[in-house]
Amino acid sequence: MKNWMGICAAGFVLAALGGCGESGDAAKPVTLSPARTELYAASCKTCHEDPATGAPQTHDTLAWTPRLAKGEDVLLDNIVNGFNGMPPLGQCIECDAEDFLALTRFMAAPSAANANEEPEGETP
Repeated sequence: MKNWMGICAAGFVLAALGGCGESGDAAKPVTLSPARTELYAASCKTCHEDPATGAPQTHDTLAWTPRLAKGEDVLLDNIVNGFNGMPPLGQCIECDAEDFLALTRFMAAPSAANANEEPEGETP
């Protein structure tokens, strides 16, 4: 009887852990408002669409994953103060914290052109 209970308990634990590390929500594309699209074009696009700069490329989810893992507070600090080759404020003196985070979410998300789902709306 003890073996049977142990086997059942182990099976339960394995079944419970079976979904660990998996997210039911795959990353979805993010669209920008027209105003933030202009900010992206004027400030972010120059580096984040040129691989020679070393900046994580827009919609390269693999490149953005370790950066996102640091959390938005660290990302925002890196943007505001500059980090490695990124200049302070990412050359966007017009941007506020919400702009920076929305632009980062856009760049870190998959491209709408390569996704099977509708893009998510911009998050403030």
